[in-house]
Amino acid sequence: MAKILLTGGGTAGHVTPNIALLPSLREMGMEIKYIGSYDGIEKKLIEEQGISYVGISSGKFRRYMSAKNFSDPFRVIKGYKEAKKIVREYNPDVLFSKGGFVSVPVVLAAKKYKVPVIIHESDMTPGLANKISIPYAAKICHNFPETKEHLPEGKAVLTGSPIRKELMSGNRLAGLNMCGFSANKPVLMVIGGSLGAAAVNEAVRGSLNELLKKYQIVHLCGKGKIDDSINDIAGYKQYEYIKDELKDLFAMSDVIISRAGANAICEIQALKKPSILIPLSARASRGDQILNANSFKRQGFSEIIQEEDLTAELLITTVDKVYENRNKYISAIEASPCVNAIDIIIGLIKDIVSKK
Repeated sequence: MAKILLTGGGTAGHVTPNIALLPSLREMGMEIKYIGSYDGIEKKLIEEQGISYVGISSGKFRRYMSAKNFSDPFRVIKGYKEAKKIVREYNPDVLFSKGGFVSVPVVLAAKKYKVPVIIHESDMTPGLANKISIPYAAKICHNFPETKEHLPEGKAVLTGSPIRKELMSGNRLAGLNMCGFSANKPVLMVIGGSLGAAAVNEAVRGSLNELLKKYQIVHLCGKGKIDDSINDIAGYKQYEYIKDELKDLFAMSDVIISRAGANAICEIQALKKPSILIPLSARASRGDQILNANSFKRQGFSEIIQEEDLTAELLITTVDKVYENRNKYISAIEASPCVNAIDIIIGLIKDIVSKK
């Protein structure tokens, strides 16, 4: 039986693509083991999948001054020793790394024992952990065409991001029934992230009277962000956060309004939904969401509203533009080479395993 080792952690975005691969890996009959940090978010997420999980010591590589810059190297060295022992004893055929700082010692250990490494990079430009790991990779999967310019020639493979298959199995009627919506009026879905996005929420609520003339709106507004004063407006439904029924809400939606985190927009792409992206301002981030959104705009998948420009009036006109031209955006997405990320990545894994 072929064996695969998975790694990645620190945020859910470094774990969920690995989880998306699990059904296909199981169908291949592969034995699966996961290396993450002792107590990171990845531990709970992976153990819920019934996968063998091993924690190692991990430390963060920082570009700024911090007292932890003096202690974390020792944690990384310890993690490398632990990863070497796991890799040596497990003897996998391939390592798939989703990044995050816990992945670096695992990639280095795989290289020491000549285990082929596949890396996945979600963002437009590689993060520091993946920059360290890339020289040791056989293949580097990436989400955006522009990322290829930052990767070694011959290693880059445009795949998109693996999306959980259950997200693709939504039921439009179930979503409409859940929200109490009509099947005869288009639906906008607004996603502010688990913590919500105050500027997005404010613009949407400021546009309700006008938007509800043409559309129904389901609004995922974030924890603690529900506005009880508009709970009973017909055609408008708000939730703090949705997990299991998210697939049904996607299935019923005609246009998505969202932030521009890499995993979020790759889900929108995989589901072939026209979108309006409102990236997190560069004042509040390193600007990666702006780069992500610009790439989707260039590829014809989405329209962009910069947060600094966001007004109720601009939101209304942009929604109308995207809905009226929705087939154009869908056609552009369908023409993209990376709408089947799981199949492409599984193909790379199979190729490496067959050669061994």
